[in-house]
Amino acid sequence: MSAKPAAITVAVPPAKPLLIYDGECNFCKFWILRWQRFTRGQVDYVASREARVAQQFPELPPERFEASVQLIETDGRVYSGAEAVFRSLIYGRGGGLLLWLYERVPGFAPVVEAGYKFVARRRTAFSFLTKLLWGREGALPGYRRTGWVFLRLLGIVYLCAFASLGTQIIGLSGKNGILPAEQLMESAHKAVEQKGIGLERYHLLPTLCWISASDGFLRLLCITGCALSILLIANIAPAPCLFLLWLIYLSLASVCSVFLSFQWDALLLETGFLAIFFALLRLFPGWSKSPEPSRVVLWLLRWLLFRLMFESGMVKLISGDPTWHNLTALNFHYETQPLPTWIGWYAHQLPESLQKFCVIAMFTIELAVPFLIFLPRRLRFIGCWLLILLQVVILLTGNYCFFNLLTIASCLLLLDDAAIQKLVPAKWRHNPAAENSPPNSEKSAGSTLGDITVPTAPVVYARRGDRWPALVTLPLALAILLVTVPQVWGIVHGVRSRSVWPESLAEWLQPFSSVNSYGLFAVMTTTRQEIIIEGSNDGKTWQAYEFKYKAGNLQRRPAFVAPHQPRLDWQMWFAALGNYQQNSWFVELCRRLLEGSPDVLKLMGRNPFPAAPPRYIRALLYDYHFSNFEQRREQGVWWRRELRGEYLPPVSLDLFRR
Repeated sequence: MSAKPAAITVAVPPAKPLLIYDGECNFCKFWILRWQRFTRGQVDYVASREARVAQQFPELPPERFEASVQLIETDGRVYSGAEAVFRSLIYGRGGGLLLWLYERVPGFAPVVEAGYKFVARRRTAFSFLTKLLWGREGALPGYRRTGWVFLRLLGIVYLCAFASLGTQIIGLSGKNGILPAEQLMESAHKAVEQKGIGLERYHLLPTLCWISASDGFLRLLCITGCALSILLIANIAPAPCLFLLWLIYLSLASVCSVFLSFQWDALLLETGFLAIFFALLRLFPGWSKSPEPSRVVLWLLRWLLFRLMFESGMVKLISGDPTWHNLTALNFHYETQPLPTWIGWYAHQLPESLQKFCVIAMFTIELAVPFLIFLPRRLRFIGCWLLILLQVVILLTGNYCFFNLLTIASCLLLLDDAAIQKLVPAKWRHNPAAENSPPNSEKSAGSTLGDITVPTAPVVYARRGDRWPALVTLPLALAILLVTVPQVWGIVHGVRSRSVWPESLAEWLQPFSSVNSYGLFAVMTTTRQEIIIEGSNDGKTWQAYEFKYKAGNLQRRPAFVAPHQPRLDWQMWFAALGNYQQNSWFVELCRRLLEGSPDVLKLMGRNPFPAAPPRYIRALLYDYHFSNFEQRREQGVWWRRELRGEYLPPVSLDLFRR
């Protein structure tokens, strides 16, 4: 490796740092545009062939410009190559790390200088590679429109979640519901008073229901959540709205934990929490003139998407489940998932060879594609569309609440403004590159630097108070990475993290459900067991209760219900995997049916005892299977079933009164 150029000091230093680059190299122009935007007008950039360079700095021989970029500091000192780049980047927010590594870490400087020289000698090849991987618009990526779309979709997800829960909350956790929130909070109040616990109670059980857990307050929380969601969709005070939405959903999840313990509930809380810091601190952020969202939080949201997909793939591999290892999981999945759709019925009829191919495709998308998140722009776009494709297939074949919409919204964060713009009808399009141009661009509108368009409109920078400061986002990122990186490492290696204090941090954060691990369908259920609840007045003649959506009536076609989630129907699927002793809530459900609770009966489909509740309740367990084409054609059934036995023996109210 050749030695560094001799140190030079110019006689007339510039008023602010000046980076001189090769004005005829498209590779140089591409990265100069990115650095201009990063340094936010604190550094001037000029092509080496401009006449004023030779006139103002006669001390610099032309061969220095041919070899590398040159940075002239305000004290007259001149730096070359990678060091010049790193020193220029310190003028951007958070850009000092590379220079610190360059100056402090042994061996770092010679390695990066050697890499710089390697690239400099092959700029034509790297220019082609840059264009291939980043595209024309990649020189000035912007995420204002991307962030705008993401937050609007998140508002829609919150609206679906609160509206869906609002229709069920009283039956699930009201005073006469299955698991009353009032009883939980009364026990919590007694416990904290006996132990003398003060404000710590809000950490142990983070919920607004410390104020009240009445039916009216639960309804108020859901209505408020819907109203705040609409404000978020309308882009009014997004950061405060997101904080309150997160707080209200966490409050409901804390007191309705049995019915709000699904992975998409955790995903919504974690995504919603990060979105608080992604939103701008403005009352009316606007559309086209809003500043860029935080890149730190953008990457935290992308990291969350990576963890969701990669961990979901890894748990299938390490679970030891033979159906995943022999690629037969989809032979069972469509039939045994909690709430399949009628498209899922058709998917179940596909030949086994195609089912195995789909398993391989699923593993590829969940295990390999997430790594594209961290690669250059166009590869990241490929990852985005493949991840969305998987979500669309899941959405069409099964009802998973708002999970698919929320994941698709997160996938769109892999696109930038230019890519989002292409999804908009041509008559509504604006030029996102113009909004992201560097502040000291001297070219006229429409002019180009080789293949790179250089617009003139100034970039919209965040004013003080527009964004969360780095003093907030950087510690947030550190805390999340300290917890989640060991989680991912542990899943990959099948061991828990041995680091003590990150585990303590994870335990402290656990009640807030906002830093989670994920893993859907680690073990495939190969049989579908359904609980059929029956009532009787004489103990001999039994009539079945019908649920709104879960499998029951053999002639009823599986329906599309998402993004609504019938929480009781879902919970019945999990209850069938165990017994009633393991599901105390199920016994309470039967009690409410014996009492004829109107709030609980609203969660059901058909009530066979409309005049008065029955004297006895029992539950039978059936094996359910999808019918085939012949059975559908001849009998008109979507399901077939066989009785397995008794799930709950006959009970009456007298049993609960003892």
